[in-house]
Amino acid sequence: MHRHGYKGRKFGRERDQRRALMKGLATSLVEHGKIETTLPKAKELVRYIEKLITKAKKGDLHNRRLVISGLSTQAAAYKLVDEIAPQLGGRTSGHVRVTRTRLRVGDAAQMATIEFVDELKPAGKETK
Repeated sequence: MHRHGYKGRKFGRERDQRRALMKGLATSLVEHGKIETTLPKAKELVRYIEKLITKAKKGDLHNRRLVISGLSTQAAAYKLVDEIAPQLGGRTSGHVRVTRTRLRVGDAAQMATIEFVDELKPAGKETK
């Protein structure tokens, strides 16, 4: 079978399982700011989260609803739109960074960390 025109990694999962995996990874990244996963999942997550960040930066009602549908929890979506996206204002792309870390002990899979490029300031702590 030819590979032309088949974008994205399959991860040995069905379509709904892949969507749930990406939603869960993206939600964890938004909540924690940095996560560790396997390298192929991290690379695929970059494609997914960059599109969500672009929508979050626009911030109108329709894009806010698209971000909510793209993440697992509504609280994570609000955090992305209201707190994280305004801090990533200067960029048009390249909001996240993937760094190879180690080989996993059980199966020697290449692990990687994915994090936001810009330093994010925690919300709610205003200093004068």
